[in-house]
Amino acid sequence: MAIVKKYKSFVTSVSNPVPGVYTVEFRSLNGRFKYLPGQFLHLALDNDYDGSGQWPESRCFSMQSNPDEENIRITYAVKGRFTKMMEQHLKVGSEVWLKLPYGDLFTRPHDKVNTVFIAGGTGITPFLSLFTHSSFAEYKNPRIYLGFRSKAYNIYDKELNFVRLCKPKIYYNDVEGQLDIQRILEENGATCDYFIIGPPAMIKSIENYLTGNSIEKDQIKTDDWE
Repeated sequence: MAIVKKYKSFVTSVSNPVPGVYTVEFRSLNGRFKYLPGQFLHLALDNDYDGSGQWPESRCFSMQSNPDEENIRITYAVKGRFTKMMEQHLKVGSEVWLKLPYGDLFTRPHDKVNTVFIAGGTGITPFLSLFTHSSFAEYKNPRIYLGFRSKAYNIYDKELNFVRLCKPKIYYNDVEGQLDIQRILEENGATCDYFIIGPPAMIKSIENYLTGNSIEKDQIKTDDWE
């Protein structure tokens, strides 16, 4: 099991590609980040925290970057009080505390042949951590399905270029509607393992459909820590 460590870090870049969505990059001030694809971190904004004592208020975010990169990158949507604080606080040079790694999304037992990856919105980020890492070569004939509010919210062209040969199928809600899980199941069948990441309601809906149509629970992997 990976050892969880606290990293004093600073913001190296912030981008706001679409309203309410930010991509932020962090660099560690006390040693290189260590984590695996698909894992997540706790981010704390407390300027008075000194690295000891009780961990301050924080929120979980999946790593979008891969472990070979020096910096950690996350993308978040402004939805509640904490992310509104992040929107105000996180500027280039801002210092934060990150605690990681957490999660076992891709280390759980699963079949790496014909694996199905389903993501909605910013839920794609842990997939990108895997897709851009050398370990993704272990997957044979992966199938990728992605859903976004509109084309403007698909801000991941650079990372998705790594899987262009997989021909990911992308749904834009304002054009094609939501991800069509019935069609996804028909295209892939009952022998695949299914990874599902996105809003909790989306995960639950897809999970219920799959388990109601001959997919065993241990074939479904979710990242629903939110």
